[in-house]
Amino acid sequence: MNAHDDPHSPVETGRWTPGALRALPLEQLGQVAARIRSLLVEHVCASGGHLGPNLGVVELTLALHRVFHSPEDALVFDTGHQAYVHKMLTGRVAGFAQLRRRGGLSGYPSRSESVHDWVENSHASTALSYADGLAKAFAARGQGGRWVVPVIGDGALTGGLAFEALNNLGGHGHRRVIVVLNDNGRSYAPTHGALARHLAKLRRTGVDKRLEEMGNVFTDLGFSYLGPVDGHDLAALEETLHQARAVGGPVVVHAVTVKGKGYAPAEADEADCLHAVATVDPATGAAPGGAAATWTDVFADELTHLASRHGDVVALTAAMLQPTGLKPFADRFPERVFDVGIAEQHAVCSAAGLSMGGLHPVVAVYATFLNRAFDQLLMDVALHRLPVTLVLDRAGITGPDGASHHGMWDHTLLSLVPGLRLATPRDGATLRVLLGEALADQDGPTVLRFPKGSVPADLPAAGRVGQVDLLTGTGSDVLLVGFGAMAGSCLTARDQLGLHGLSVTVAAPRWALPMPPELIDLAARHRLTVTVEDSARTGGLGTALAQACTDATAGAVVHTMGLPRTFLSHGSRGELLAATGLLPDGITSTVLAAFDATRRAA
Repeated sequence: MNAHDDPHSPVETGRWTPGALRALPLEQLGQVAARIRSLLVEHVCASGGHLGPNLGVVELTLALHRVFHSPEDALVFDTGHQAYVHKMLTGRVAGFAQLRRRGGLSGYPSRSESVHDWVENSHASTALSYADGLAKAFAARGQGGRWVVPVIGDGALTGGLAFEALNNLGGHGHRRVIVVLNDNGRSYAPTHGALARHLAKLRRTGVDKRLEEMGNVFTDLGFSYLGPVDGHDLAALEETLHQARAVGGPVVVHAVTVKGKGYAPAEADEADCLHAVATVDPATGAAPGGAAATWTDVFADELTHLASRHGDVVALTAAMLQPTGLKPFADRFPERVFDVGIAEQHAVCSAAGLSMGGLHPVVAVYATFLNRAFDQLLMDVALHRLPVTLVLDRAGITGPDGASHHGMWDHTLLSLVPGLRLATPRDGATLRVLLGEALADQDGPTVLRFPKGSVPADLPAAGRVGQVDLLTGTGSDVLLVGFGAMAGSCLTARDQLGLHGLSVTVAAPRWALPMPPELIDLAARHRLTVTVEDSARTGGLGTALAQACTDATAGAVVHTMGLPRTFLSHGSRGELLAATGLLPDGITSTVLAAFDATRRAA
């Protein structure tokens, strides 16, 4: 039998299982770790995904699967972007050829993929709360011998939810919970704040043993504390985890790791250690040259330009300075940008305070993360009518990151907020103009949203009525309303509908909330109005227009197109827009069917 026929071989990739790993002698695990890193570089560079975080947890994940018995013991990975190694060790190596592709492996834990995946978490700071609930459930069901092992990074530990869970876990000394703190000093970028300083102090206990006598935040909260331990030393990791089991819980095991470990381009990347990559050259870790400008690039450039003219403009990020486009702003105005850690609630409430103090804060977050700060937007910003601007990147279909990262709920949530103005730029030119208008607005909160990806060619308006740009001459049969990035698809659909003899007007609202009265008037002058939005159809802007037309007794027939009321899986943006009918062919088909139904009803 050769090595590739032996399921216990350290170089066998397709049949790794937790049981096989536990049967291997410790000295062979170095070969397994090297092979895992090779596979990570090979597959993630080809498909895109989270590279740096997974390279940093190879030994840690191996140790966890050797000391604990998944899925009987629950391994819960906070955020989940470091779970690729866990997937490989639980029989999913072969699936990595289709990582993050439609129908293939998810880039995050997935309950439908494996019994070893307890949660599908990809929003940070949740694992400790899951662990608290799981431990309670196991005890209540007479399964108190099962361990719950949440793995949380120092970056995710900056989120308030993590401390709510620590407060509860530490208050019950009998819980069989071992919190593994994966401390690499970073989230996307280096971790900031008092907690980061505290963890740095704990990391120094290996040098200055006197610090051990001083206790730490975890022991003060009722945990036993073990560490710091080298997160790349398998023998030390296994020994420490066995010690943690002997304590009985709750315990914090402080493992110090290196993000991007073992791959020189990742270790040398100062920005984020190749945290998340698109398709890149595995030899260099670099993306192909000549990439088109993105929506984020346009926002970054224009915000920096406007801030040079307006000294009251400041910016906040929730540990995502570079991904949200604030890096150029920070380079130019370092004293005017605030990284609050993975704490969106705090970011928005702090922005309220900045606004009360006479500044105009810009909170740049991914659209999916706005969900976490809705109460602060509603009660702390809007209730006080404070001029705070939120810029929502990755709005709509984001693609391969899947259900938790599609920015498809913000329209619905924002439509509930009194006094809020929402801008939907359709191209780079309107993004620049609307950002300037938002920063000039002193009457309440403003929001801009735009999708992930390259910015399209500018779509100049043929005319304007109020806050509505007309991208074509006016017709009489169909009004196509393209919100934001959907305007281009509506223009193409208009040409297709013309071949069917329909006279079509394409409108693109600049400020979509509050609903422009001119849009209601336009809808009343057409036999059918069809709204198209890259967000949830339920409670979206199309719904708001239909309601406004009803309230105004305008007699308009409004058909709404948007994303369905479900959790959409991962796939490319184009694939998912096509599947939900939001590309030109789908829009054309829907309009023809709706127009025919309207004609029959008349």
